[in-house]
Amino acid sequence: MESSLRHKRKVLNGTVTSRMGNKSVKVTVPFKARHARYLKVINRKSVLHVHDEENTARVGDRVEVTETRPLSKLKRFRITRVLERAPEQVVTANLEVNVEPAPASTAATKE
Repeated sequence: MESSLRHKRKVLNGTVTSRMGNKSVKVTVPFKARHARYLKVINRKSVLHVHDEENTARVGDRVEVTETRPLSKLKRFRITRVLERAPEQVVTANLEVNVEPAPASTAATKE
């Protein structure tokens, strides 16, 4: 009985939106819902706190998450695989420092 329930865990696809700390990420899962009165299709989203055991997911990655036992107060999902990597963001540091000479002190100019 227990093995049949294990295979019925939710599997969702989403995008990593935040790295919260060691082995933790936030994943946004979009879905569409129909408005009760006006019947218009509305884009909605769920934000999941997800366990990332290998610390491999980066912000912007598309990942597949699977429901699991409670791992902490908010984490109920775990990353099973990375579907698509986000493009690398190259950060260039401007190491050039413009140093202007200090103006002569006012005491030296009066004498």
